[in-house]
Amino acid sequence: MILRGLLLFGIVLTLAACATTPAPVEPRAMTLAASQQRVLEEGVAMLAERGYVIRHADTDLGRAEAVSATWPGYQITLQVDAVGEDSSRVAFSGQRGQRPLEPYSLDRLLVDLQARLGLAP
Repeated sequence: MILRGLLLFGIVLTLAACATTPAPVEPRAMTLAASQQRVLEEGVAMLAERGYVIRHADTDLGRAEAVSATWPGYQITLQVDAVGEDSSRVAFSGQRGQRPLEPYSLDRLLVDLQARLGLAP
């Protein structure tokens, strides 16, 4: 009887571990001195040049979603929000399968986008 109870407890514990929610995806963001539309256009072009397939892009929402054509399971989300007339807050986030990418791994995208816009220090 005790063995059956321990076995049942083990099965329930295993199933509970499988049903946990994935960690939230943390974005990496910065504010740039460029319009929302320009930042989004350059960001989408940059992702396409890097081999990402743009699945969705909406200028009204300031959002684009892309998946890697060379690394299965990689997904990048670009979010651009207007901050005043000539500034934008840009944020990249990503996932590989069900796991979020480490925020620091997205720094290169921000730096490259900043350079494309002619805003690199």
